[in-house]
Amino acid sequence: MKLIPILFCLAFAFSFSPCYAQQSGKSEAGAAVGLSPASYRPPAFADDGRLEKVQDAASSFEQLFKAQAAARKIPGLAWGVVVDDSLAVSGATGLIHLGQERLATTRSAFRIASMTKSFTAMAILKLRDEEKLSLSDPVSRYIPEMSGLDYLTDDAPAIDIENLLTMTAGFPEDNPWGDRQLAVSDETLIGLIREGVSFSNVPSVQFEYSNLGYALLGNIVSRVAGMPYQDYIRQNILLPLGMEHTYWEYADVPEGELVSGYRWEDEQWKDEPMLHDGAYGAMGGLITTIEDFSRYVRLHLSAWPARSGEDKGPVKRSTLREMHTPQFPRLNTGGTGANGEPCPSVTGYGYGLGITRNCEDRARVSHGGALPGFGSNYIFYPEYGVGVMAFGNLTYTGPLPLKEIEALLFDSLGLEPRKLPASDILLQRQEQVVQLLQTWDAQLEAAILAENFYLDHSREHRMADIREALDKAGPIRSVGPIEPLNQLRGGFTMEAENGAVSVFFTLTPEREARVQYLEVEFQPK
Repeated sequence: MKLIPILFCLAFAFSFSPCYAQQSGKSEAGAAVGLSPASYRPPAFADDGRLEKVQDAASSFEQLFKAQAAARKIPGLAWGVVVDDSLAVSGATGLIHLGQERLATTRSAFRIASMTKSFTAMAILKLRDEEKLSLSDPVSRYIPEMSGLDYLTDDAPAIDIENLLTMTAGFPEDNPWGDRQLAVSDETLIGLIREGVSFSNVPSVQFEYSNLGYALLGNIVSRVAGMPYQDYIRQNILLPLGMEHTYWEYADVPEGELVSGYRWEDEQWKDEPMLHDGAYGAMGGLITTIEDFSRYVRLHLSAWPARSGEDKGPVKRSTLREMHTPQFPRLNTGGTGANGEPCPSVTGYGYGLGITRNCEDRARVSHGGALPGFGSNYIFYPEYGVGVMAFGNLTYTGPLPLKEIEALLFDSLGLEPRKLPASDILLQRQEQVVQLLQTWDAQLEAAILAENFYLDHSREHRMADIREALDKAGPIRSVGPIEPLNQLRGGFTMEAENGAVSVFFTLTPEREARVQYLEVEFQPK
């Protein structure tokens, strides 16, 4: 923004027309910069020392995860922190096999259970992008046995693919039962549908976590792709990302890398039998390492911010952002922050991922995983370019100390989100709005005000209200930078002798965007 010409003109409060003519040279709206794709600037980090900050805090992360393993009695725990496109810090503690005293490492292969679901969702969306299916397709188009289901009401809509993705098909929460179905065959899965299933809700009415729904999605992937679901994921997602140490069947994991699972019972660890892969693999079958999984987290982080340029991932950036968009959001009024203070949040399930936005307006995308012998979590913060993951080998454990991690990232390290630069059209309109507030020059009005402007509030009343505010403020001493909310909406502050004048405006969707709304408020010292 050109502050010197503006401040010079402000000194001559009511003879501003010459200043406007000198800066713009034209009176028509066509003189505006306008908004074009070529001029778009995506959000960016003001301080890009995030990687160094996280790396410098390596010992703090290590202490948090060691404390978590001790508090939860987790035999072995591996963890990592991703910043943008790198595994910034990582580590492990404890044992992956108690009898053989094998130490956990970032290359140990843990079963990550329901963290598999986002891979299934990604496969469905990839097939959608290739126009091989539609999310609105009824599931019965691909699994004919679904056409014979008896819904709770006769007005229930047929279950479609998006219902399965968002867990709104009406199936009941099935974690204890579903966890034991991992190894069943495709024939058993389809036999269950053929015999009929019980519903807890009418489809498309309510979210309820369903492993069955994701097993059916895996079956659809197999049918549409013409190959086993597991092969499709490996060929189209894992290998393109370089995830060469990620497996479906535990018998395929190299000797010494496979993590054994345990449960805590009778004040001791007891072995949990490993489950073979099968038809329910799409809901929770993956086995992977911290180093491999970090590549997957980096893929998700790469989707932000929206920008021009080549898409290099297995799926489009826009598709990844679609996965991060919550469906059926719910308000959690009982949420708390890292300090224990009340912090309500809004939570929803996207496509294979949970999304939360808290009272500080911080978005978190995450998913956990739990199967007999294992517990895992990962979270990433799209607006911050940071992700954290942790795997443990204790039944249904939570290896990631979320509140402590967030306190470290955002309070201690002070990580800040990307900031949106002001668009050229917002910068130009800001200059012109400052001039308008001082002069009400008719030529300027014709150039920048939308057709609704004086219909909503007459010119005489607008001028009187704003002049009253400016009279109270006294001489303007400086004009602050505009804080954009998006490309066509923003506000700024003018510091004056007696206080501050806050200004907020929004622009129209016209090609040469004009001011459609303007708010001016005096804030005394």
